Amino acid sequence: MKYIVESDKTVEEAAKDLEEAVIRNKFGVLHIHDLQAALKKKGVDFPNECRVFEVCNPQKAAAVMNEDLSMNMALPCRISIWRENDRTKIGMLLPTALLSALSDSETLRRVAEEVEDTTRRIIDEAK
Repeated sequence: MKYIVESDKTVEEAAKDLEEAVIRNKFGVLHIHDLQAALKKKGVDFPNECRVFEVCNPQKAAAVMNEDLSMNMALPCRISIWRENDRTKIGMLLPTALLSALSDSETLRRVAEEVEDTTRRIIDEAK
């Protein structure tokens, strides 16, 4: 259900490389959530760096929603970078596992496989 790799980079370095890999692979970054900073603004001292990237390929997103508009709730793809036990980790929930839990559509399965191949490549390029 999860794909997680470790990196020798800092969260900052991995985040920069992830953004570049997203673009190289014809996806776009819609938003980056800095969870540590967001929690701090709410008065919660959270010790771990954690950034969540919302990434999307518009053609793949349209294909998913054209098949089943309710799948908008599973979009966009999220790739996280965090620091845990002195290691930087980059990971995501597998699109194939997520969509197969929500639908038995063959079309969605194929799109999820394509997206998963690309997002794995993005993560591997960033590590």
